[in-house]
Amino acid sequence: MLGTDVFRRLEVLEESECRSLLTTAPIGRLAFTEGALPAIQPVHFVVLDHQIIIPTRMGSKVAAASRGAVVAFEVDEFDADARTGWDVTVIGPSRVVEHPDEVRALDRLGVRAWAPPDVPCYVAVQMSIVRGRRLVPGVRSDAGTSGPR
Repeated sequence: MLGTDVFRRLEVLEESECRSLLTTAPIGRLAFTEGALPAIQPVHFVVLDHQIIIPTRMGSKVAAASRGAVVAFEVDEFDADARTGWDVTVIGPSRVVEHPDEVRALDRLGVRAWAPPDVPCYVAVQMSIVRGRRLVPGVRSDAGTSGPR
């Protein structure tokens, strides 16, 4: 029923706000191709310069799918009761960081993989396309009117 529903408005976010929101989410989702099919996996991450850095292990699905492939990464926050929130999506080429010196440098960032890695590595996703939107409470455009007279 329109009369009892809370009206919401969709805002498109500026890239700078999207980048800021990326740093507030504890977990993201990496979308990639696995065996010619789409796959999505929750991941821990950190933002470093213009990259999303994801800890993983050599041989993982994430590492195997991220060798030069274009992937998507998403974070969000929602209030289910108010039906409001935001989401940010990053699209870009990925690479596996496996050189021991680079891995040690990224280890200092403190982000850890979901599962303990046998042989740790990282996936770096270049932030080529950054998009976001926010759903906020709005006001009915016909608020305060009682209809035709």
